[in-house]
Amino acid sequence: MSLRVRQQHRKEPIRPDRLARLDAALPDLDWTILPPGTERCTFPAPSGNLAAIALGRTGDPRVVLVPGATGSKEDFVLLAPILADAGYRVESFDLAGQYESATAGPAAGLPYDYDLFVADLIAVLESGRTPVHVLGYSFAGLVTELGLARRPELFASLVLLTTPPQPGQTFRGVRWLGPVSGLVPPHVIASLMIWGIVTNRNHTRPGRLALARLRFGYTSRSSLDEIMGLMKHTPDVRRHLAGSGVPMLIAVGDRDLWKVRLHRRFARRIGAELRIYPAGHSPCETTPHQLAHDLLALYARGR
Repeated sequence: MSLRVRQQHRKEPIRPDRLARLDAALPDLDWTILPPGTERCTFPAPSGNLAAIALGRTGDPRVVLVPGATGSKEDFVLLAPILADAGYRVESFDLAGQYESATAGPAAGLPYDYDLFVADLIAVLESGRTPVHVLGYSFAGLVTELGLARRPELFASLVLLTTPPQPGQTFRGVRWLGPVSGLVPPHVIASLMIWGIVTNRNHTRPGRLALARLRFGYTSRSSLDEIMGLMKHTPDVRRHLAGSGVPMLIAVGDRDLWKVRLHRRFARRIGAELRIYPAGHSPCETTPHQLAHDLLALYARGR
């Protein structure tokens, strides 16, 4: 697509009902097959080699999509082409310990911690043109918040996709776990998460479920346990986010794990926009056209 056509595409008003129809018509697919033109690479991060991908023209403004715990770069196979077609260079990588980055992690005898994940994120952002439009999905949203608090100049915008909306013990706001989450050890929370995914409690389509199950054959179990522990002790950087001057968007499904009222309260606290989709915890997988429309509007206002 030419630059002129892309610019025209950005200016054309798109009816919300048309976007909803596009999302509703999405077929099941093999999520291990990346979009045509996707480049694979290995990024030498501080924690080790991270499996990474990129789509779009080199030199276009960068978008970095960061998947969360139990996730991977493939979570964005529907979202990335829309952003690339609009004129962005879209990049993603598996977090240390997750899927094809399973061998990356802390030095022997040390645990996974926020500093490790933030250092990896900053290294990725610094590896190309800055500032960067960044999206953090679920746990990765907490990582991107910390990254912005430390290095706001690297961020053109920040999107928190179904990210825990409370600092500290983040599970206290989860619908099914909240009341007892303070008493449940991280290993048990990770086990419950794995059980829910593998047994398809979310009624995921077969193609998507196959990827979700496949990843557990690679992902480091210790990384999942320790990430659950980190999510019980998340630093409070709301003041830094609110004062950063970086355009922010909180994007959630109306059936997210965390209650929408908590996301709304968090958005007000940090000065972010809030968008709610007819989805669960994964709008990038189930409502990508609606999400992309809001991302592109945010990017147009970015730095």
